[in-house]
Amino acid sequence: MSLNALGLMEAAAGIRDGRLSSAELVGDCLKRIDEVDRDIQAWAFLDRDHAMRQAEAADDHRKHGKATGPLHGVPVGIKDIFDTGDMPTEFGSELWAGRTPRRDAAAVARLRAAGAVILGKTVTTEYAYYNPGKTRNPHNPDHTPGGSSSGSAAAVAALMVPGAVGSQTNGSVIRPAAFCGVVGFKPSHGLIPRSGALELSRTLDHVGVFGRSVEDVALLSEVMVDFDREDLDTRPVARPPFSAVAASEPPLPPRFAFVRSPVWDQAEPVTREAFAELIEALGEACSEVELGPSFDRAVDMHRIIMEVDMAHNLRRDYQRGGDKLSTPLRQAIERGRAHLAVDYCSALAGIAPLNQALDHIFDEYDAVLTPAAPGAAPGIETTGNPVFCTLWTYLGVPAISLPLMRSEAGLPLGVQLVGRRSNDARLLRTACWLVRNIGRTRGSARRNVPSAGTNAAPRAEKRKVR
Repeated sequence: MSLNALGLMEAAAGIRDGRLSSAELVGDCLKRIDEVDRDIQAWAFLDRDHAMRQAEAADDHRKHGKATGPLHGVPVGIKDIFDTGDMPTEFGSELWAGRTPRRDAAAVARLRAAGAVILGKTVTTEYAYYNPGKTRNPHNPDHTPGGSSSGSAAAVAALMVPGAVGSQTNGSVIRPAAFCGVVGFKPSHGLIPRSGALELSRTLDHVGVFGRSVEDVALLSEVMVDFDREDLDTRPVARPPFSAVAASEPPLPPRFAFVRSPVWDQAEPVTREAFAELIEALGEACSEVELGPSFDRAVDMHRIIMEVDMAHNLRRDYQRGGDKLSTPLRQAIERGRAHLAVDYCSALAGIAPLNQALDHIFDEYDAVLTPAAPGAAPGIETTGNPVFCTLWTYLGVPAISLPLMRSEAGLPLGVQLVGRRSNDARLLRTACWLVRNIGRTRGSARRNVPSAGTNAAPRAEKRKVR
């Protein structure tokens, strides 16, 4: 197997044990980029010599017996909204072409402290919003990789890099992970600091990660969790043991609450059919739970917050270069300028009560099971609909997309698991269990979910949460 095909955990262990060098791994990743990125276009900035110098320095560090971090010598891609002191950061916008920040974003600094090699900057949509960038889906270049973390998801899926960092303000980690067929993890709001990254909405912005396994995203996110004085939503807490908990066996078999959510009418037939088979395979391990009417306006409340915050945070760019912005972005900013203050405050106030309402689900179930997107990746003219991510981003809860199914056309279909806010490690452990017991499948959405063995039995009666 080529070294570029190694997962992040495997690569880190190989370098740590001396079975491979960082220079060998980075060299294989660069070779793979040369082979496939002409068609996929996942990278916004890549300096091959600089990447190799980082790798050689990591190898020299280890040869001299110095202490190494958990990601020592492992290459990682960084979405081009996170500042990097040694590379440009341009936000996917011509207004910021050539911008070279002086220091790393907090998340990037923590990756470097863990020993990671920052391979390059991955493509983002314009200002991490909807307007598509140049990246194509590795499974079919006529389809979108999703957005806004387009390049990060595509680079991991195409075996160019074992892990990558993205962000999510609506569906920008979970959706591209689902479309590209990789694991995407969005930790709870405020766990990973966002200072030094493009700010769209303090309330909604999350740092997220991409990898080839649940264990990979657990390790990648764990090293970035920290308190940062510049991010007022972070707290001084002990670093959560994501990797150790994710790798452990649950004390009891997990139980899943299948939630259609108020946007189920937007699920495509392929998604409805695939989830019906998945739920049947889970049997007694899964029950359908209906969210009550208090959740019906969550999508609208998320939109109000996002548009108002974008109108404020992007006001200077709108004022000095509005004609250079895409029409969807300019319209979102203009809608944000028109929203009433009372509606914005009401939208903010709605987050806590809905999280409290979800507590009744998480008291009984280990995770919510729901689609990651309405269907498989649509055409390249769009980044796809994030609506199945919106509620969970609004509430700031952890979410993960697992590439467990495919459409009849061979495109990936993501399964989204959602956990209680701040119970990220438990969600990762539950996700590992689901992958082990249901497994990655290669067939079509029909007949593509293997039996869950002894769990195969009629599901419990539908329940409702108000």
